[in-house]
Amino acid sequence: MLVFLVLLMVPLASAHHHGEHFEGEKVFRVSVGDENDVKLIHELASTNQIDFWKPDSVTQIKPHSSVDFRVKAEDTVTVEDFLDQNELQHEVLIHNLRNVLEAQFDSQVRATGHSYEKYNKWETIEAWIEQVTADNPELISRQTIGTTFEGRTMHLLKVGKAGSDKPAIFMDCGFHAREWISPAFCQWFVREAVRTYGQEIHMTELLDKLDFYVLPVVNIDGYVYTWTKNRMWRKTRSTQSGTSCVGTDPNRNFDAGWCEIGASRSPCDETYCGSAAESEKETKALADFIRSNLSSIKAYLTIHSYSQMMLYPYSYDYKLPANNVELNALAKATVKELASLHGTKYTYGPGATTIYPAAGGSDDWAYDQGIKYSFTFELRDKGRYGFALPESQIRATCEETLLAIKHIASYVLEHLY
Repeated sequence: MLVFLVLLMVPLASAHHHGEHFEGEKVFRVSVGDENDVKLIHELASTNQIDFWKPDSVTQIKPHSSVDFRVKAEDTVTVEDFLDQNELQHEVLIHNLRNVLEAQFDSQVRATGHSYEKYNKWETIEAWIEQVTADNPELISRQTIGTTFEGRTMHLLKVGKAGSDKPAIFMDCGFHAREWISPAFCQWFVREAVRTYGQEIHMTELLDKLDFYVLPVVNIDGYVYTWTKNRMWRKTRSTQSGTSCVGTDPNRNFDAGWCEIGASRSPCDETYCGSAAESEKETKALADFIRSNLSSIKAYLTIHSYSQMMLYPYSYDYKLPANNVELNALAKATVKELASLHGTKYTYGPGATTIYPAAGGSDDWAYDQGIKYSFTFELRDKGRYGFALPESQIRATCEETLLAIKHIASYVLEHLY
């Protein structure tokens, strides 16, 4: 009995995942008015350690927008005073980040192993990849597309009924390590595919006629790091000579206007574009796979968080894609479908104007490879919890997002090219 108790307590004890590091940290939302306000935020960022949640960096702040950022406990008073003195309109989204991070694990499901309604650590996800493939040989096969900087295997799942010359949709999750809801969705999608195949008419048709390539976690090293060392890590974990700073932003590392705008050339920054396009093993593996399967891949979907948006190209420039009218109509219909379940409202549009300009993104790159339907999803929420979305919202978030993905897939099936 004692042994049994000890086993039970281990997962519970580890559930705090270094939350203590974030004791007393706050997340602020500041309303930015004119250019002067933008200058003030730049000033604030240069004198305090600030982790920008939205937008991703200080350089992406535009007039007449809002900015979410995390502040170290010892700087909160200084920051509050600065905001007050300069009459910057602001609210505190999170008063003590530690509490919110510990409350993430609020799922009533008390599984020690894998659960679709909990955040799973990488070793659990990897075991799940093997299990779900073994359990569903008629619908799932898996392949290795590369290894990460730290040597972990990048498994790709191919979900669909066997057939020749099938069109495909590529979907990835877990680009940015701290966006935990993203890998949760890829797992949910695979589960729903195998669970409802042969029962639900739409899913059955999709899997009969299409293949889904699902990459459950792109940035595995970073994801592991968020579980073991720093929950707020974003980038990869690659190192290079000449700097002690670690990691590259994988979604600034693609060869699409690489490092021209909304990205940084400083290895210490959160939006560091890397030493070259595809410098990261993870982004190169993803790009290599898509390049070698371009003839079949008809849509590219990449899942991020947070802010409830559906974005299409371009982000590296203010130009619009050739099929802008079509993409806009498809996005509009997709977010309407998503909202039909729980009333969750998404905004949509081209990346540069809808969220902010950012070069080197995978969606722009995929589009420029000739994949006409290329979308980035920013899942829940709008900042109440931000990256610390509670597990109790996994189910609803994944259910509504599944409707969106199925809608796009059906559309693609009717508009093959």
